[in-house]
Parts: sequence; structure tokens; C-alpha cells
Amino acid sequence: MREVIRALLVSLWFVFLTFPILVIKVDTINDIIVWRWMNSLYIGLGVLLLQGIWHAWRHLRTLRKEDRERDTIAWIVLVCLPVLWLAWVATRNTQKPLHPADRVLMLLVAPLWLVDYLRSPAKREPQWHDWPCMILFPPSLLVRGYFALFRKGGEKVSIPGVEQPSLMQVMLENQKAMRPLYLLILILAACYPQMVEFYQTNIMVNFMIWIVLGLGLNIVIGLAGLLDLGFVAFYAVGAYAYALLNHHFGLSFWYVLPIGMVLGAVCGLLLGYPVLRLRGDYLAIVTLGFGEIIRLVLENWSSFTHGPSGISNIDRPPFVTDLSIMQATEYMYYIMLGLLLLTIFVVTRLKNSRIGRAWLALKEDEIACQAMGIDKTKTKLAAFALGATWAGLVGVVFAAKTTFINPMSFTLMESIIILSIVVVGGMGSIPGVITGALVLILVPEWLRGVEEYRMLAFGAFMVMVMVFRPQGLVSARRKVYQYDKAKAVSAHE
Repeated sequence: MREVIRALLVSLWFVFLTFPILVIKVDTINDIIVWRWMNSLYIGLGVLLLQGIWHAWRHLRTLRKEDRERDTIAWIVLVCLPVLWLAWVATRNTQKPLHPADRVLMLLVAPLWLVDYLRSPAKREPQWHDWPCMILFPPSLLVRGYFALFRKGGEKVSIPGVEQPSLMQVMLENQKAMRPLYLLILILAACYPQMVEFYQTNIMVNFMIWIVLGLGLNIVIGLAGLLDLGFVAFYAVGAYAYALLNHHFGLSFWYVLPIGMVLGAVCGLLLGYPVLRLRGDYLAIVTLGFGEIIRLVLENWSSFTHGPSGISNIDRPPFVTDLSIMQATEYMYYIMLGLLLLTIFVVTRLKNSRIGRAWLALKEDEIACQAMGIDKTKTKLAAFALGATWAGLVGVVFAAKTTFINPMSFTLMESIIILSIVVVGGMGSIPGVITGALVLILVPEWLRGVEEYRMLAFGAFMVMVMVFRPQGLVSARRKVYQYDKAKAVSAHE
């Protein structure tokens, strides 16, 4: 991992050195400065790719002949698979001509994969985690993916004068093109606990919990435009609901799961009703106070919540037989995976429903929204209640996973992290929330091995996102409707 960080830093250093020459261009005739950002991307990826090739060659020299052949094939397969998918989507959905390199890859990758499978020893693990694989894989995906996804070109469509959209635009509008990728991600997610260690599975459970929290807050902020800084309070309500009901009454996880959702929705209504007339900074201050009130109540009501000492020995989700800690973590992983898929499905349906369009109208203009006949009160309350529902749900999961909770698990910092996931990923965008959680939760965990560089890289990335992508990494795409006057006239005739 240290070599990976060193390679990334060397690439950034080359980008910094060549920045004044290759990125900044002064046009003295028109008196303007042209920023050629793509040149910096090419420099960084080129240096990264050269380092990967150099270290891969050094690594192959140290291997035996059999291992050398096997690892070479594995690297080729790793690089070729995403390119194949992009080529298939491009030719199927955008009428772009198939690149000659893609034709070659399609003819080679299947035989290489078969040879790799047949030559692999029975008891030898494949070297998937060698760091040259990680160095070679992202540049190939980014370079070929950039030209396949974002560059407009290739053949024109049959309508004269109409420019062909990029592949990314087509995929955002046509979800059928994304189905192979969704299926691949689902298969990898189902097999993930069997491929990694216990620690990585535990991290992934936390990652999915943060995604669901981000999707819940995305309803309130991203869709309805209501700034909520006390969202962690609903998370705490769900966690303490399960801890107390399990501790005093012995209720199991599956009974308390819907109870946590209902209690979260009720608390969302209790918060939403007094703040119906507030917006912006005033709403943020009130919701911030609500989150702190909940935390202080949990911390000082010792006779009921056990105060700062918290509640321990919370039961894990029951299974048919007794599970070890590792088996229980895998079981929790699959439970959380199912709840995450359910959350994505429900939030997507809500976003495209009547109430979802009402939230978007409320976010854009409250006066126009009310003039269109939308009940502003019910729309706001629905946003608070439905957003808090998912926080209560994962609060129950969090208590069952950790088997111990106390008020310090639900501080203002947790609310800020959830808000950052939504803002960095892209407000109103479900893929954006997942990307934001990946950047803010998963990547820092993976970089714990290089503690001295972790926060430096994390802070630099946050600054770059806010400067170059203020709308978020994967911003929500707005539908555009265009009035065709000629078609309307012909229809009336």
C-alpha cells in the first residue's frame, strides 16, 4: 500500500511541475487565460501507468515461470473486462463504431480467461491484490472510459444536424444500458464476504449503514431542500429503541426493526411540525438544536437510558443456529445488503412519484409550489417523516451490530458526516449518495495503513471536489422537456 501511495504522490508531483506549461495557456490576442485541465489528467495517468508497468515488470522477474504466466494473464483480464463492458454498451446504445482495440480485446479476453482458469493450481490463491493490478486497472478504465463515456464522436445518428450524445448521457437516460453493470455489482456484493477477511466485511457493513443514512437525509435535503443538521437524532432513536426493548422486554431484532422505523417517522413528524415556516439557516439551527437535545436527554436520563455508560449485551439478529462472531458479521452483512437494496428501490420510486415531484417543486419555489395546488404542510412533513424512517431503521441495525451503544455514538460529527456524504456525492442523486459514502467512509478506512498520508489525501480531495465539482461528484440529472411546435401543429391538423 505504501508503494501505491508513493506512486500517486509521484504522479501528483509531475502534474504540479508541468502545470504552468501544459495547463495554463495565455491568449494575448483575446486577453484571456485558457485552462487545459485534460492535459493534467493525461500527465497524471501517464506517469501512473508508466510506474505500474515498471513495477509490474520488476514483480514478474521475481516470480517463477508458471506464476509469471498466470499473473500476466490475470492483469490482462483485469484491465480488459471494464473496456469490454464499455464497448458493448457503446455499440448497443449509441450507434458508435466499435474501436479496433475493443475488437481485439473481445477476441482475446475470453480465451485468456479460459487459459487462466485451466492453468491455475488447485490450492493456490490468485494474486488479485498485487498492487501493480491496482495501478494498471484505474488508468486503463479512466482513459478508455473517458473517450467512451464523455467524448462526443463516432457516427452521427440518422437525423441530419443532430449531434450524437456521449455514452454517459445515454446511460443516464436509458437504464437498460446499466443493467449488466448492476448485475455484476450485485453478484460481487453477494460473494464479497467469501472473498475477503472478517475486517473488510465489517467495514462494508458500516459502509452500507452510512449509505442508508445518506439516502434518508437525501430525501430531506436533496429532494425537498430542507436543511437538517440534527438527522443523527433519528438514528439514535432507532438504536435506543432496540437496545431498551431488547434489554427490558427481550424483543428480538426482527420485531423491533419495524418499530424503529415507526418511531423514526414519528420523531420526524414531531420535528417537522414546529419548523414548517422556517427555511435555510433558521431551519438548520433548529434541527441542530433538536439533535443536541436528543443526545443530552440520552446522556442525562440515566435511570432510563443508562446515561454515559450506555447499554451493553444487546442481542444480535437471531438465526436458526448459534453463530460465531465471524458468522454473525457475515449474517449482518447480508441483512444490511437486503435493507440497502430495499432502501434504494423505495427511494427511487418515491423520487419518481407524485410526492417526489412535489418535493422538487417545493425545493425550487415554495410560492409557485403552493400556487400549483400542492399542500406545502403535508409535503414537508412527508419529507421529514420518510427521511427519518430510514435513520430509525439503520439505528436498529447499528445497535444489533455493535451490541453496545452510548450517547457518544450520536454526536454532531455524525450529522456532519451524513450531510457531507449527500453534498459531496450530489444532492438529489442516489448514485451520488453511494459515491459520497464511498469517498468519505470507505476510502479513509482503506487508507489506514498509511496513516501519515490519509488525512492529507482526504482533505485535498474534499477541496478539489468543492472547487471543481460544487454540484457533487454524481449530480442529479434534470429531465428536459422541449416543445415541438411543428409536431403540435401537424397533430391539430
